[in-house]
Amino acid sequence: MKKMKTLKKNYEFQNVLKRGKFYVGKQIIVYIEKNREEENIFGIAISKKLCTAVIRNFIKRKIRENYRLLQGNLKKGYNIVFLWNKNVPVENLDYHIIEKDMQTIFEKAGILI
Repeated sequence: MKKMKTLKKNYEFQNVLKRGKFYVGKQIIVYIEKNREEENIFGIAISKKLCTAVIRNFIKRKIRENYRLLQGNLKKGYNIVFLWNKNVPVENLDYHIIEKDMQTIFEKAGILI
């Protein structure tokens, strides 16, 4: 399996959050910006104020898995940052809602093939 390329540095996240367009779903917020590469680079940022580390990692796993399943259907050359919607309680986390959010957001952004 091919390894997914991720954003790691703070300035990389900041560039996408400042310059990218954002789309809001029921549980996630997605910022999308074009890059100059031939592949998509993604990152996940969840606030420490929201919940404990165990729950943050659980949320990240759900987002990462949904992205992995959809990445073959996406156009290449984008930086994508996923944020958890702070207005949604963490207890309402649902894998299928995240999946629907990603599909509708990527369709709105025009990067879903």
